Amino acid sequence: MPDSALDRFAAVMGRFVPDAITSCIGLMLVLATAALALGNSPFKIWDAYYQGLWMLLAFTMQMTLIITLSATLSSTPFFRRGVERLARLPGTRNQFIILAVLISGVSAYCYWGLGIAMAPVVAIYFAREAERRCIDLDFPFLLATAWGANALWQYGLSASAPLLVATPGHFLEKTIGIIPLSTTIWSPASLILEFSYLGAVLLAGCLLMPEKGRPISQFPGTAKLLEPAGEDKSGDLTYSERIERNRVFAWIMAACFAMWLIMHFVVRRASLDINSLNTTLLLLTFLLHGTVKRFTDALQQAVQSAWPVIVLYHLYAGVAGLIQFTTLGEQIAGLVARISTPLTFPGFTAAVGTIFAMFIPSSGGQWAIQGFVTVKAAQEVGVSVQRAILAMSVGDHMGNLASPFWYVVIAGIARVDFRSFFGYGLLFAAIWFVLGVVVFTFAPC
Repeated sequence: MPDSALDRFAAVMGRFVPDAITSCIGLMLVLATAALALGNSPFKIWDAYYQGLWMLLAFTMQMTLIITLSATLSSTPFFRRGVERLARLPGTRNQFIILAVLISGVSAYCYWGLGIAMAPVVAIYFAREAERRCIDLDFPFLLATAWGANALWQYGLSASAPLLVATPGHFLEKTIGIIPLSTTIWSPASLILEFSYLGAVLLAGCLLMPEKGRPISQFPGTAKLLEPAGEDKSGDLTYSERIERNRVFAWIMAACFAMWLIMHFVVRRASLDINSLNTTLLLLTFLLHGTVKRFTDALQQAVQSAWPVIVLYHLYAGVAGLIQFTTLGEQIAGLVARISTPLTFPGFTAAVGTIFAMFIPSSGGQWAIQGFVTVKAAQEVGVSVQRAILAMSVGDHMGNLASPFWYVVIAGIARVDFRSFFGYGLLFAAIWFVLGVVVFTFAPC
């Protein structure tokens, strides 16, 4: 039974928050009503939804691959054994929490897809080890804490908007030019937020962990993930089974992916993008799993973690169409410009970014839709483009932490109901938003 105000809040949210698809339908109705109230005709709203519904087909496949391949990579013996060894290091409850947060946060800072895959893996193995030693850890809260640390990716090496505006030829280059990373993700303000938020997550995780925890053994679906994978048969094998287990074929595929990357980066001198990230993930998964058989077995399990994206992205794309192809998006941005001052602009921008992020589960997609109006509003108010980009990113991840979409993905990897930790995640959403607004209002960037 819940034994604190936070536990009671999490329990209430778990009972009343609908799943991601139901939430998306509700948000669609709200936006359609708002667009109608702003003078858009029913036909224009209908047409906007028509234009939006399938506009993320290619992107959906790319995102599905990122999530699936990241989960496949995190299931390799290299990562699993590494996490298992790290789980043996802590000796107290707080040490378990601190190390879990640091591993999840660093993984997310390096690459957001790896952070999403590693957060549940770390929570699972750390919770198993804590239960084995009779250390009271609440698995749903630990999962929410590890997921909360994932926010560090927003100003990390795979930050979407900062990477896009630092790339020559981006769609706003004529308006804002090329914005170097030294003034965005490596600005004093970004570094202050990253370290202060990390400290806040560590503090909240240690102080608010429920006294009477729910051990991982209470979640049988999750516990099954800890069972060792079946070994390759050592008896009589068919010809095809021998081929599947021959390392040479995995090495051949890894070599093909390596040549693709050389062609992309060296010959064509192209920049880092989603396709090159996915190719890198394919290269690593084949190398670290070692055989085609192990890769395909892991892939079958990993696909279960990506099921929400396959359909939900298109439902969100239809909702995004209501923002992009009616006057709703411009009206929201225009309102922010009219009521903002240099002091209030970061807070308003983060709030608007949150609204957009609730409907557009992609940072790159959100920047494509919101970027122009955000930049224009910043120029009108007299705020630097860098501050506008970074404040919008606060709202982007606030939307990730406050809506069910990504919780369902994390829950799919961990084999739990997203409602079991959604309420706790809202705590980290509040911490992220408040710190982000304060930092990007007052800190230099």
